[in-house]
Amino acid sequence: MTTAEAERLQDGYTLERTPQEYERLRSQARVWESATGRLFDRVALAPGATCLDAGCGPGETMRLMAQRVGPSGHVTGADIDAPLGAQAVAMLHDSGHRQCDFARIDLTTGEPVPGAPFDLVYARLLLYHVPQRVAVLERLWDAVRPGGHLLVQDYDMHTAGVLPALESTDECLRVMIGAFSAAGCDVRVGARLPELFAEAGIGTPDGTDVAGRLESLTDAHVAYTGVFRSVLSTAIAHGITTEERAAACLAEVAHDAQRFPERPALWPLLISAWKRKPPLTDPLD
Repeated sequence: MTTAEAERLQDGYTLERTPQEYERLRSQARVWESATGRLFDRVALAPGATCLDAGCGPGETMRLMAQRVGPSGHVTGADIDAPLGAQAVAMLHDSGHRQCDFARIDLTTGEPVPGAPFDLVYARLLLYHVPQRVAVLERLWDAVRPGGHLLVQDYDMHTAGVLPALESTDECLRVMIGAFSAAGCDVRVGARLPELFAEAGIGTPDGTDVAGRLESLTDAHVAYTGVFRSVLSTAIAHGITTEERAAACLAEVAHDAQRFPERPALWPLLISAWKRKPPLTDPLD
């Protein structure tokens, strides 16, 4: 077992920590860039604002924040993966976004969040991976400045698939969902965001949003199999598949992508919820 694998098992993270996986995360973030940017505009993220990207990963969303808050604002990325966070900040600084920094934080613990409170606290695909979803939401809400916003985006995996269905992609999704579930992930957490907001004492979201991506199997099979490979060690460890069955599945998906290149394939839906924290004093009072 490599050091990276041992660390991943210790902190309960399902996906790999490899250069290939980091690049997949960057590509995934770019897919959702317009959906996320639209909601940043919806909550009026403005120049001079301070932001927290909780579970920032490779920093692609930090870049969107930095573009909106400008040099007078500040963006903090928080993640448990310190090497990836350091890479993200180096990339952002090289791009001229010197208002960004990174803090290694395990948001499932009580350690303080540097720089809190923030005008915007944001998390995408974070609650999906952590069993302590309500406790993490409570911490994120605590880090919001009065008058600021909490914005959360997360997946509903059960919406992903190919129509008409294919045995190869159905098996690919079965293994992915099985591996995530066995590791304690909530593959439908996006649809549960209003419920989780209520459980965390945040209240009913001010708004919700659903974003989807429908593309040809030629393109989608790359995303499907990228996640499949990243969760494969977890799937094998839990008896969900074997190396032989996994190899056969990957080969069949690739073959089907050649046979049915234009068949529609749906990504998981990205579901969002946001809430503004009441200001300390209402200017109308």
